[in-house]
Amino acid sequence: MMRKSEHEFRPKPELLSPAGDMERLEAAVRYGADAVYLAGKDYGMRAAPGNFTREELKRAVELCHNNGVRVHVTCNTLPRNHELRELPGFLSYCAEIGVDALIICDLGVLSLAREYAPGVDLHVSTQTGIVNYAAAKACYDLGARRVVLAREVPLSEIKEIRENIPDDLELEAFVHGSMCVSFSGRCLLSNYMTGRDANRGQCAQPCRWEYFLTEKQRPERHFSIVERGDGTYIMNSNDLCMIEHIPEMLDAGICSLKIEGRAKSAYYVACVTAAYRRAIDFFYEHPGEKLPPEILSETEKISHRTYSPGFYFGGEPGQTTDCSHYTRNYQVAAVCAGRSGEYVLLRQRNKFLRGAAVDVLQPGEAFTATLTEIYNEDFEPLESAPHAEMPVYWRTTLPLEEGAYIRIRRE
Repeated sequence: MMRKSEHEFRPKPELLSPAGDMERLEAAVRYGADAVYLAGKDYGMRAAPGNFTREELKRAVELCHNNGVRVHVTCNTLPRNHELRELPGFLSYCAEIGVDALIICDLGVLSLAREYAPGVDLHVSTQTGIVNYAAAKACYDLGARRVVLAREVPLSEIKEIRENIPDDLELEAFVHGSMCVSFSGRCLLSNYMTGRDANRGQCAQPCRWEYFLTEKQRPERHFSIVERGDGTYIMNSNDLCMIEHIPEMLDAGICSLKIEGRAKSAYYVACVTAAYRRAIDFFYEHPGEKLPPEILSETEKISHRTYSPGFYFGGEPGQTTDCSHYTRNYQVAAVCAGRSGEYVLLRQRNKFLRGAAVDVLQPGEAFTATLTEIYNEDFEPLESAPHAEMPVYWRTTLPLEEGAYIRIRRE
């Protein structure tokens, strides 16, 4: 008889999804997130996404709480002196609108949050670099309810941390997404090379660029760092994917599984959130069984780099040194905009043809279909849909929901 693992006796972990703007927030909520993390216009570690104005933050909290989803606001930059003047007002506003947690890296910000947002849970950011139980307990003594562990900590050491910290101190860890070549994101390379400070949310990702060596007396000559003629991407870390190893993460004592990607698309958020939602539920409903391929394959239907288990099993993620390109096995052909009788209205995202085999993503299980009958706005038959955002009517009895993604495998 199979022995039950410890995770079966614990509550399900929190699935924590990224939200770079309102569209991505709605995708996270719709596709099964238990919580989302997002930023205001300042103090967050991702400047590239739209992020949220104060009014948008309020609407985000209302939307999430109406759907039983928690909201974690990132205040994890390292603010300079002049930026501290506005921070108390922002922290008070977060408390006023009902934000559930603040994610913080800087000790000064942590102290201010205790004073100006006393009812809000405090989470210590991964960039703080928590790698041992003494540091975790020190954060707890400073008022932290949760620590987001450094990405470099293996599961064996996470388990030891869990065994040596207070029971009510929670552990959060990344489960999927991009990895940084620097220790838990503490990087100065972008600032040095481009003037864009990675520790203030402006990383230009120079670790993904192609590099050569030069010799002092011959600066005009470029020498490949490996024995190739087209350079090497020595700092191009592989992506993290732990969807097959959720039970091991839970057995180590992690209670929140975090998906990276606030700068990525709403489709990315929807697809990865849906995959991990299904995986978590599967492991609880079928303990000891292997993850079905139809769930695992969802992680291949987004743009991604080569996958690895990160540092969780020892070693390191590794790098893809021959290029910095993404793997793109699928693309979104259209998004469902609603139904009228026997027709579904699609909004085109990429060109597709009549008769194309498509893969449909919507809450619940994905399914496949064929675009046998498609029509233009005048309900004239179409052979293809080549124009961006063009409306296309698909005649089908399939139960497509508004917002469903219609995907096509790339050849």
